[in-house]
Amino acid sequence: MQFFREIFALLRVNLSGVTQRLGSALTIVVGVTCAVGVLVSMLAIGTGAREQQEANVRPDRAVLTTRGTVQGQGSITKQEAAVILGLPGIRKDANGEPIVVFQAMVPIEGRRRASDQRIYFPLVGTTAKLTELTPDLHFTAGRSFRPGLHELVASNACRRQFIGFELGDRRLIRGSDWTVVGHFDEGRAQNCVVHADAETAMSALSRTTYSSATLLLQSPADYSTLRAAVTGNPALRLDVQHEKDAIATAFKPLNSILNFVSFFVGTIMAIGATLGAVNSLYAIVDSRQREIATLRAIGFSPAAVVLAVLLESMVLALPGALLGSALAWLLFNGLAASPFGYSFQLSVTFSLAVLGIEWALLMGLLGGLLPALRAARMPVVTALRAI
Repeated sequence: MQFFREIFALLRVNLSGVTQRLGSALTIVVGVTCAVGVLVSMLAIGTGAREQQEANVRPDRAVLTTRGTVQGQGSITKQEAAVILGLPGIRKDANGEPIVVFQAMVPIEGRRRASDQRIYFPLVGTTAKLTELTPDLHFTAGRSFRPGLHELVASNACRRQFIGFELGDRRLIRGSDWTVVGHFDEGRAQNCVVHADAETAMSALSRTTYSSATLLLQSPADYSTLRAAVTGNPALRLDVQHEKDAIATAFKPLNSILNFVSFFVGTIMAIGATLGAVNSLYAIVDSRQREIATLRAIGFSPAAVVLAVLLESMVLALPGALLGSALAWLLFNGLAASPFGYSFQLSVTFSLAVLGIEWALLMGLLGGLLPALRAARMPVVTALRAI
């Protein structure tokens, strides 16, 4: 107990003199503010991307893909599709038909309105029951595509971001003209998606298989029943996943890149802030040689001195963490981003702010370690003689 009293007594003494060492203290605060602000802002890119990916995820939807592939890259045959329609656990519509949508995904080109930059995004050929599968989808203009015709429906995000997606616009896809006949919104999703009739798209692209299948379960609890039926059927070379897991798997490469870039840039900034904290704390320790020596002479232990300096460093880093997180939220939360052609909004969340605080405390701990050891090892007699 005496040891802890020493630590907190030393910490009070250290912090009481901050106003006399304002320049050094501000160097630490500003450095940590910049490092945390950059880290949280960069991580907000990945957080926003994941929120966009999971914007309309439902626990009662499941995705079927060819074994070993991700959503949109499989090869489900017509024979497998017929078997899927008879699997247990699938919800039926008013006519008693299973709510299953087969997709055929192919990339198409778009050009941004502002920059004329060329971006690729998916054309999703779908079978019937798309609106039953995704009740959040509703048309804001025009109508749905008709089976057998070269017609497209585009999300409003496509119309806002790219040229060539107004009602009546024609797009050349694999040698054929396709007409935009409708615009839609889909819940909170704000990414560009274009739908067409699956059979027509497959015919135009000379394909005979579907990329994946998405179905609506009777309830989330029926997932295990469906999974057992799929894995136990030798005629199906398919994997089944919850919709959330399937999306996470499909976007794993993009999310990994975003996280790597965020932590790489954040680490570079943190190293700079930590070095700045080391220099500032060295200056603080040198300016307090007599004070520290006096405390040592009257009985304060070297360990208490070390911990007090470390705590001082972490306490000085804390305002920088709070300020950096606040600035990241004010400047970047909700900001539109579109790396690699994938559009979403940055999201500065509470968990990112907590991570920023933890990051700052670590910087304070590392930055204060060497100065703290210097203070503890300072010879008492030499320090008392210092001018």
